[in-house]
Amino acid sequence: MSNLLNNITNTFDRLTNLQKMLVLIILALVLYSSATSLSYSLFTNLMRTSGENGSRVSSLPGPTSALEEDPNEPKTETCPLNGTPHTQKAKQFWQQRRPLAVMIENHIEARPQSGLSTADVIYEAVAEGGITRFMALFYCNLKDVQIGPVRSARTYYLDWLSEYDALYAHVGGANTPGPANALGQIIDYDIKDLNQFSIGFPVFWRDYQRLGHPVATEHTMYSTTAKLWEVGAKRGYVATDSAGIRWDKNFVSWKFKDDPEPSGAGQVKEITVNFWESQPGYQVVWSYDQETNSYKRRNGENHIDLNNREQLEAKVIIVQFQRESNANDGYPGNIHLLYATSGSGRALIFQDGQATEGKWIKSSRIARSKYVDSSNKEIEFLRGQIWIQTVPEGSKVSY
Repeated sequence: MSNLLNNITNTFDRLTNLQKMLVLIILALVLYSSATSLSYSLFTNLMRTSGENGSRVSSLPGPTSALEEDPNEPKTETCPLNGTPHTQKAKQFWQQRRPLAVMIENHIEARPQSGLSTADVIYEAVAEGGITRFMALFYCNLKDVQIGPVRSARTYYLDWLSEYDALYAHVGGANTPGPANALGQIIDYDIKDLNQFSIGFPVFWRDYQRLGHPVATEHTMYSTTAKLWEVGAKRGYVATDSAGIRWDKNFVSWKFKDDPEPSGAGQVKEITVNFWESQPGYQVVWSYDQETNSYKRRNGENHIDLNNREQLEAKVIIVQFQRESNANDGYPGNIHLLYATSGSGRALIFQDGQATEGKWIKSSRIARSKYVDSSNKEIEFLRGQIWIQTVPEGSKVSY
């Protein structure tokens, strides 16, 4: 062995400087390739399913132990976002933080998503090419919720986000100079930003086996509400700002009402919402459940939450019609969109198995959206999850 090493050393010494450099480069490439293969093998083994039932074994981060509201404690407190009743303990928690908004994708290959069933309010609009995307707002739930797949920012979501002065979790975003420059506007608007690009692992992580089979990288980014609130707190994004002003000082809650006695008369049993008719995979059908007085969601099939395997359902569905246009910002394919989020326009409000023809009103980016009936009277919403769907003017909504 010693002779072999001596021969290699002597041979190397006789090489020219250029030859020595080439040898070192080749050795470095071989070592890098070997290390990459080993790392991939180890990662794959960690992610590989085990057992006959295919249960996943993973060392990836997840939510912490869930906090629960004491069922014996009276629910005397009202969530300001959606009117749901909660305990005093829950209110003590949410008063220490500000709302958290998370961009969650809705590509067909990314379904089912995680965490949507536990959001207080959800906004849905087309992100690009007729594919819708969600912005889920979390505030009043004590639990640490696993959420994903997290996706990129779009400018019009910032307009709705600004009503809450919320934390904003996303993975990058549209950044072409022009009216759709979401990343630039995040800076301009002083958004409480939680961009994954500036945070990374372990607050954000990729779960390539989240659906039990490999999916494209863009469908794999995950986090949890507790991790995001923790990072926000470290950045100073807590309930009060540096001047001691609470996030909700000027926040106006919608008006809420309790579930009525079951009637069964005049029910709107099914609602079909089209965003782009050229993309039927993103058509949404809501089916009324009289027993729970809520609407259950289908996207071709029952739309479930991967966390609990329960079908998504909303107490209130708002469909607001807004002018859609292309940003014309020079981005390839001109796919960046704009929506006229300020002003007023037609709206349909579904709750209690009934439909109300009304309109939406939003005077500015930071102003609170209001929803009124044909007499300009503000509509009271049922207590529970509120789902707001923005569709282009002229879109077909049947019920």
